[in-house]
Amino acid sequence: MLVGSKNALPGMQLHYQSLVTGALPLDVAIEVVKIVEADETDHSVGLGGLPNEDGVVQLDAAVMDGRTHNAGAVACLENILHPSEVARLVMERTDHVMIVGRGAYEFARSHGHPHVELLTEEAREIWMRWKESMSEQDDRLVPGPDTRQGRAASPEEAARLARLDRYLVERVTGTIHCSALALDGNVACTTTTSGLSWKIPGRVGDSPQIGSGLYCDGEAGSAGATGRGEAAILAHASSACVELLRGGMAPLDAGLEVLRRVTRQARRAALWQPGLVDERGVPTFGLTLYVLGLDGRHAGVNLLGPGQYAVADPEGGPRLADLVPLHE
Repeated sequence: MLVGSKNALPGMQLHYQSLVTGALPLDVAIEVVKIVEADETDHSVGLGGLPNEDGVVQLDAAVMDGRTHNAGAVACLENILHPSEVARLVMERTDHVMIVGRGAYEFARSHGHPHVELLTEEAREIWMRWKESMSEQDDRLVPGPDTRQGRAASPEEAARLARLDRYLVERVTGTIHCSALALDGNVACTTTTSGLSWKIPGRVGDSPQIGSGLYCDGEAGSAGATGRGEAAILAHASSACVELLRGGMAPLDAGLEVLRRVTRQARRAALWQPGLVDERGVPTFGLTLYVLGLDGRHAGVNLLGPGQYAVADPEGGPRLADLVPLHE
C-alpha cells in the first residue's frame, strides 16, 4: 500500500499498480513524488517551487529504505529537477547520508542529471510581487491590477493576479511525502520539497532530515511530515511516530501523540517567540503526519482542522482519506 500527502494522489494513480505487481517500494515511492517534482503548477515542490528571498529555488529531499535501514538526502540543491533521485544516489553510491549546496549539485551533475532552470515565469512573478509588497519603507512600488503599464487590466488578468497574490497571504510550506509498503513487508519512504517560500538562503527544513521529515524501519513502519519544518525537526516527528509504532501503538494514536508533543513544545517556545500559539494555546501553524504500520494500518493526522491525505491499497485503490485533527 501507499500512504502520503494529498498531492501524492496523481502519482499514486499512475504507479500503484507497479507496487501491486512486485516493484520495490522505494522505486514506487520515488516515482510517485517525481510527478509533483516536475509539475510547474505546484509551487511547493521542485519545478515552479517558490524561491528563497533572493529568488533562487533551493530543493530538499530524502529517501529511506526500511529493508537496509539506509538513507540518503540532499539539501539546498539548485537547478536539478528530481532531488529525490539524487537523494537515492547519495544513499546507494556514497557512504554519506546528506550532501548539500554546491556539492549536491556537482554530485547530481556527475551522475548525469541535467542543469534545469527551476524558477518558472509564474513563480518569478509571485516572488517579485512579494518583494514589492513586503515593506512600505523601500523604493519598490506595488503595481495595481487596474494600472499595469497605464492600462486597465482585463477581468482575466485581474483574476490571474488575484490568484498569484494568494501566495502572499500565507507562506507556502507544502511538501510531498510518500511511504510504500510492499507485498513482502518491505517498507520505504521519500519526502521532497522546495521548502518554505522566501526562506533565508541556505535554510534547511525537515524534509531532508532523517527522523524529522521522514523515517522508516523494516521492524516497525514508516512516517512522514509536511507543514512547519521547524516544528517537525524539534519534535523529531517522523522517528517519534515510528518508535511509538514499535512499542505497539496504532498509527492513529502514534500520530496524535506526536502532535500533542508538538503542541506542548510550541506553547513553551511561544514564551520567547510570540505568535506560535493562539489564545487557546493551539499552534497557529500547520503540521501533518502520515503514519503507516507494517500490518497495513495507516493514519493521517493534522494539528488543526480538516484536510485529506492520499492512500492506495487493494481494497480501495488510490484515493483521498480524511485527516484526523488534534485540535478542532
